[in-house]
Amino acid sequence: MPIKRPDAIAYSEVTPESVMAARRRFLRLAAGSVAALALSDLQAAEKLAPALRSRFSADEPPTPYRHVTGYNNYVEFGSAKEDPAELSSGLRTRPWSVVIDGLVQKPRTLAIEDILKLAPIEERIYRLRCVEGWSMVVPWLGFPLSTLLKQVEPLGSAKYVEFTTITQADVMPGVRRHTLDWPYHEGLRLDEAMHPLTLACLGLYGEVLPNQNGAPIRLIVPWKYGFKSSKSIVRIRYTEQPPQTTWSALQPSEYGFYANVNPAVDHPRWSQARERRLGEILKRPTLPFNGYADQVGQLYAGMDLRKNF
Repeated sequence: MPIKRPDAIAYSEVTPESVMAARRRFLRLAAGSVAALALSDLQAAEKLAPALRSRFSADEPPTPYRHVTGYNNYVEFGSAKEDPAELSSGLRTRPWSVVIDGLVQKPRTLAIEDILKLAPIEERIYRLRCVEGWSMVVPWLGFPLSTLLKQVEPLGSAKYVEFTTITQADVMPGVRRHTLDWPYHEGLRLDEAMHPLTLACLGLYGEVLPNQNGAPIRLIVPWKYGFKSSKSIVRIRYTEQPPQTTWSALQPSEYGFYANVNPAVDHPRWSQARERRLGEILKRPTLPFNGYADQVGQLYAGMDLRKNF
């Protein structure tokens, strides 16, 4: 077997130290450090060992695990970025099911264990850019969302998909404050939801999703600002008209329905031209569509991206 010099090895060929550490954490989980998980859950969780690294993966070093799991937007647990990690331990993720209905031939309710069996788990190293100006690179685990969406055979009249997040007011202090109109809703155009980049995400760094990152199933849409990637999903509904989404309803001048990462369109309160990667000091230029323009730019051909922000 040919041996490569260290300086000839691409990052994509290397298993990052953070991923190795995460696998050790996963083994501790399987050994019983989380007693609430039943045997069936552990069997399902073992499927999160990725079958392959996706060809869609970015060839960039992942953001350190401690930043990815310790600095989050999950407003049901609070508005401070540290709140989700500190306050989400009570989130109940078993039993869990996702209702898929609306304009479909065969509405279904799927348990999370059945969702895990739908397709091989891939590792996809994706950039995620948040509207506040920070970003991260994460080895997400999951499979194309289209695999899940096809389970119900959408009608020809379906043009959009709405996502609804869990509400557990007894363990979510942000919900009890009534700062938003709960439950949290987001939406995509159907062609966006079916795009091969859009991920039904079930884990990160080789382990099941932590509560603060949207356990047990979330959305990852890597070319859009982070608020479009719904967490802890309990319902997916096909619609003919654009669904009313939480942030767009609250502040339409700041949070558009499309929310494509665009350095040329500023947020009313700050520039979007540059971003800070978590764990770094210096800022870097923000890339159009978060660096995925070649894959998704054709979805918006002819659209005014300043008007449709």
